[in-house]
Amino acid sequence: MPKKTAQSSPKLVGENARRSDVDQPWEQDNQAWWDWYMTLADNSGEPAPAPERLASQPAASVADGLDAAADIDVASIRGELSTPYALTPDQIDSFRANGYIKLPRVLSPGATRLLRGEMVRLLGDAFDTRLDGGTKGRFLSLELAWLEHRLMRAFVLSARIAKLAADLLGVPRVRLYHDNLMSKEPGCGRTPWHYDAHHFPLATNDVVTAWIPAQPIPRDMGPLCFAWPIDVHKLVEGLAFSKFDTSYDRRILEVFREREVAVDDGPFEAGMVSFHHNLCFHSAGANGSGQSRVVLANTFYADGARVLERPTMVSGDWQKFIPGAAPGAVAASELNPVCWPPEA
Repeated sequence: MPKKTAQSSPKLVGENARRSDVDQPWEQDNQAWWDWYMTLADNSGEPAPAPERLASQPAASVADGLDAAADIDVASIRGELSTPYALTPDQIDSFRANGYIKLPRVLSPGATRLLRGEMVRLLGDAFDTRLDGGTKGRFLSLELAWLEHRLMRAFVLSARIAKLAADLLGVPRVRLYHDNLMSKEPGCGRTPWHYDAHHFPLATNDVVTAWIPAQPIPRDMGPLCFAWPIDVHKLVEGLAFSKFDTSYDRRILEVFREREVAVDDGPFEAGMVSFHHNLCFHSAGANGSGQSRVVLANTFYADGARVLERPTMVSGDWQKFIPGAAPGAVAASELNPVCWPPEA
């Protein structure tokens, strides 16, 4: 596989650049999509990260809260990833009312450490860089790692994670849309406010993303933040999306402040995993720390869902994740396995 560039070039091309609407296919790869999309975040009100913090050595903070044992029992962790996590009725009700939930201790310290080590290696190799300081100000993304790497396959197709997705949605079977190995590098700014119904080309709202941090995420590292309750999307549904500037993100910020919308921007402890619904508005802060904010995001949807009749450029290169599926067709390619219940 060819190396990706570690230098950002967030430029629209072709019809994406010439037309003002988004009713057109995305014309580049998904890393170029992220390079473009991150330019839509309004960072004007964000404090500049402290230079000494960006230059700090991250080793101690990476290990904070994680198992320091040299030997990690991989077989045990594979068992952990297939063991159900017990949800309470109150947790399910909270998710459905607010559109998100943060669950503690979904992963053990050993599993978290193992995941981070593998993701740092894969992202570093893909972009020919060193994470935790080798690249500044960039958002790196790598998808479909589960197809080639056995350890990532265990985390992406985890029955433990997929059952949580199915139970929170209240559906009997869920399929994988895609995995996303993400690293918000030191100095990288905010992720713009958005909801995933605007992004995924799926004709259903039974869609949920498991956001799995591979280390603790304090506030200055840019944790995912959620606006709640779930129906706050109605407050901004009339806003015009702009693909050329930060006006959409800025206006959402203004509306949320004017309407005093509740926002959960708290840190993530080691092993904590969040789940957010397709209609949940969310963002993430800038990474003002000296280490990479490494996260695995797995998106699941209810079995039987179809592809939208008219996917847009905001869905990126969606055919990569549902190959062979035409608009309007059932989304069930070989890259979208049923993850819960486990197939024999």
